[in-house]
Amino acid sequence: MSRISKAQSGMTLAEHLAEVRHRFLISAITVSLFGVVAFLLYPQILHLLQEPYCAARDAAHKSCVFLVTNPLDGLTLRIKIGFFGGLLFSSPVLFWQFWRFITPGLKQRERRYIIPFVSASLVFFISGMTVAYFSFGHAIQFLESIGGKSLLTEYNPNQYLTLFLLMMFIFGVTFEFPVVLVAMEMANIVTPKQLLHFWRYALIAITIASAVFTPSGDPLSMLALALPLTIFYFMAIGVGKLLKK
Repeated sequence: MSRISKAQSGMTLAEHLAEVRHRFLISAITVSLFGVVAFLLYPQILHLLQEPYCAARDAAHKSCVFLVTNPLDGLTLRIKIGFFGGLLFSSPVLFWQFWRFITPGLKQRERRYIIPFVSASLVFFISGMTVAYFSFGHAIQFLESIGGKSLLTEYNPNQYLTLFLLMMFIFGVTFEFPVVLVAMEMANIVTPKQLLHFWRYALIAITIASAVFTPSGDPLSMLALALPLTIFYFMAIGVGKLLKK
């Protein structure tokens, strides 16, 4: 009996735990393998992540070198890039494992949407990270301007990378907003009519969330997060109406 057919007939607690372990092992192995790849590609990845910083510094006619004060900073940075690179490179597999895990709980009609949902999740996640990537240079300029010209700014690469990756992760996750809304519509938790009725409150919530969850705190990054989420909200209403027909 296949996993799905067993799930359809009613999975026991032990079978649920076995399913979780199975999905977790696949995900962990995939992240580990891609993490090794990212570790080996460290120079290229670091250069890519350094580009927004260098663009901001070049605009101010400053050098974009990092300041390392601890002998272990280089190793820590390479391990961090390996880990987060592994998560990013393996994201298609992670999304697939997540949706495959919840598939047995869906009806046959809903299960056919699994591939479109996985694809949409991946596209929106990468789109969010891309927006964060191109917004980060402006965030750096804003943060330096707040500090004033009397400060000599040379960043520690680990602290820079932590802020940068956090911003990319938050943007990637929040860009899953329309996928979650459509899933809730398909599960009859909310209806397109209800979402349209509460659009004013949704815009207020989006604005507040963008201000709270933008790590850099600069206005441009907040706008770069709030504007797409607003568009996604109304897009999700339209998609929900189409799927409900």
